[in-house]
Amino acid sequence: MKWLKEQAIKKPEKLFLNDLTFRQVMVQVVTRAAQLQDIAEPRVALKAENKLSSLLSLFALLALGKEVLMLNQRLTEGEIAEQTASLGISQIIDPDNLPPVMPERTPDLNWEPADDKIAILMNTSATTGKFKTVPITWGMISAQVAMSAERIGVEVDDNWLVVLPIFHVSGLSIIMRSLYNGTRATILPAFNEEEILSLVENEAVNMMSLVPTQLKRMIDRLERHRLRMILLGGEYIPQSLITTALEKQLPIYKTYGMTETFSQSVTFNILDAPEKAESVGRPLPGVTLEIRKKDADGIGEVWLSSPALMAGYLDREPIGDFLETGDIGYLDADDYLHILNRRTDIIISGGENIYPKEIEDLLYQLPGVRECAVVPQANEQWGQVPVLYVATDYRAVELNLFMKEHLASYKLPKAIIIMDSLPKNTSGKILRKELLS
Repeated sequence: MKWLKEQAIKKPEKLFLNDLTFRQVMVQVVTRAAQLQDIAEPRVALKAENKLSSLLSLFALLALGKEVLMLNQRLTEGEIAEQTASLGISQIIDPDNLPPVMPERTPDLNWEPADDKIAILMNTSATTGKFKTVPITWGMISAQVAMSAERIGVEVDDNWLVVLPIFHVSGLSIIMRSLYNGTRATILPAFNEEEILSLVENEAVNMMSLVPTQLKRMIDRLERHRLRMILLGGEYIPQSLITTALEKQLPIYKTYGMTETFSQSVTFNILDAPEKAESVGRPLPGVTLEIRKKDADGIGEVWLSSPALMAGYLDREPIGDFLETGDIGYLDADDYLHILNRRTDIIISGGENIYPKEIEDLLYQLPGVRECAVVPQANEQWGQVPVLYVATDYRAVELNLFMKEHLASYKLPKAIIIMDSLPKNTSGKILRKELLS
């Protein structure tokens, strides 16, 4: 939390969160810390929504030295109870309903926590099964924001739009980067296409982070802007979307990261290297990538080491210097990382590997395909076969004819299910697990 104290001294009148200055944020954080100082438990949960009260309460709890579980409010009561119980948390903080201030008592605040002090607890996405808890330390946060600043740069008038949820690293990391850089962040409660376009067209923001589904909804209307960066990641990025972005000369920074590294580990601007547009970029300074168990084509498992890498999941064995990401890919001659698929998403049919991303990327070339996902289905003869779920205006027979022109027969989906929309989590990622069931 030393960054908040430093920025409040150096830049007291500079806007930080929406229309609040660094000084105003500091004052409100100290006030909220006074309201929360009687909490005895070292670990608490915070109702984390994209609004100022959540962030001010988070900063107050961190200044009090608490470990804070960022609680997704879209979870069911049962899911919330399971997560808090597993972490021994008995108190859930409602940022809009804090105890009254005790003005005669000054809270004991720690503005310079040790690097190994746990700040944030985040549970990994339940799209792959039972959650695991990532303990995000101050050392991880410090390393990540410094590496990010070195790669994407910092400008005095930066204003980063936050529409991704702050209970995910995709949203919270923006806040921490802005705090570290002494720049502004504009927080919206949720993705609102019209509101975002208005902010962009009026040059109120010059940076934003989106998932591909969100950008796809807006890209045709992104004309007048002063954007210097659109950070794009969080899920598979259709190549057709990147092609459109290149045609419009949009400053797309493809990014690859995860909760375990407090987000961004690999990033590049597609305008700087359009010939590498199919990759996810180069590792940030200090990040090391290895491809293990390579096949004859150099494709294998992606392993990652980073100064921002966690030591291990909470209450589990340390992971060592490298994280097994679970992704399949390769590094090209220029050290750009290409991700082919999640290892768990690969379909093995009659001994042949089928990469859903290849089929999905092909279909996204069609203007009438809004979203799609290919998942495995058990098959007595072949072990597994691919099944396509798609939101589209095309008929199944039209899609099948198109795919037959471009894909080997064993890769063709054995069933096509047309839907209005595919199930997604709060960060816009398609829930393949729900499609499997």
